[in-house]
Amino acid sequence: MSDKHAVFRQYWREVIGTFLKLGALSYGGPALMGIMQMEVQEKRAWMTRERFLEGLALVNTLPGPGATQLGIFLGYTRAGWWGGMLAGVCFILPAFCIMLSLTVMYHHYGTLPSIRHVFYGLSPVVVGIFAMSLFRLGKSAVRDQKQVLLAIGAALVLGLTPLGIIPTLLLAGAVGIALYGSRTRGMVSALVLMALYSVHHWGGAWVMLPAFTGTAVGPAVSVLSPGLWDIGLFFLKVGAFSYGGGLAILGFIHDQVVNQLHWLTPQQFLDGLALGQLTPGPILMQAAFVGYGIGSISGAAVAAAAIFLPSFIMMLSLLPVLERMQGMVWMTAALRGISPAVIGLIAVAIVQMLPHAIPDLITGLLAVGTVVAMVLWRLSPLPLMAGGAAIGLVLRARLS
Repeated sequence: MSDKHAVFRQYWREVIGTFLKLGALSYGGPALMGIMQMEVQEKRAWMTRERFLEGLALVNTLPGPGATQLGIFLGYTRAGWWGGMLAGVCFILPAFCIMLSLTVMYHHYGTLPSIRHVFYGLSPVVVGIFAMSLFRLGKSAVRDQKQVLLAIGAALVLGLTPLGIIPTLLLAGAVGIALYGSRTRGMVSALVLMALYSVHHWGGAWVMLPAFTGTAVGPAVSVLSPGLWDIGLFFLKVGAFSYGGGLAILGFIHDQVVNQLHWLTPQQFLDGLALGQLTPGPILMQAAFVGYGIGSISGAAVAAAAIFLPSFIMMLSLLPVLERMQGMVWMTAALRGISPAVIGLIAVAIVQMLPHAIPDLITGLLAVGTVVAMVLWRLSPLPLMAGGAAIGLVLRARLS
């Protein structure tokens, strides 16, 4: 028996249990990555913080759902190729089952479940967890003054310019090569990246570089009575070519299925968004709601499988290659530039969450209390999230 098979046989149960729990109980959109860091890297010590940051950097340069891709990366690191497969499937399976159940209730009764109050207390707790994850990862990613400047520079670029996540991370990698490897290669890499971005930005519609665009799926062709093939093909293209994170991809799906394809009405899609807020796990599981609306249970299954399939293919194809490249000097130098840029990216995400997650003093105290509890008592994220949800439910129920 090979070493890889032995590792898988040793850890497969742990991978399944961990990601079924994360998929069933974790909310927060982009903050899911912070929850994974606390549960998998910090609590279970499957890998170093540096290795976790490498995974974050990778998933932020790929299209599709980042949290699912990060789960595949974590499972791969723990138990090899099949561990990555199991982690991804177990992470999305609870979300699919819960979304399908809520969708069936919605279509049967025509109303939404009355449990949205939980997000009043849950959202600030998730932001507190994400902030704590940022602090702990930052200690590993930012070790000298150059990396401090890289983190600040990446945050400013992402927050104040239209450059976007992918070019910013690639440029940070080029700067890392210049600072910690070969100055000449780093500068050449940066110039090539800027030239490509300039050509795309100024070259007109005849140039299409999917890596630098937000939505590269292409024009939609209206199909008023779509079959399973039409549903699967549409969501396969969305999962394979759409950048910008879950919310940006949902915006694109809305434009296509409501305005272009006319598969759902605007109100139906909004109701699906509300159900998505009640569903743990990856936010793109709303694909199952859309699929059910046009193809019943089979449509939901095909839509969900299709939107996540490209992530499995990309991650499980790239990870063995990247594993062999880890010892290369230029790759190590690039990662020393990309890692602090990822910290800047997370900081910007947290700032953007604050107005929605902390609208008043009570939610602010919940966020601060979450950080204090994690520092003083080393509580794990999931009990804190359960407590925040209970507090939100009690407080909002009294006010309503």
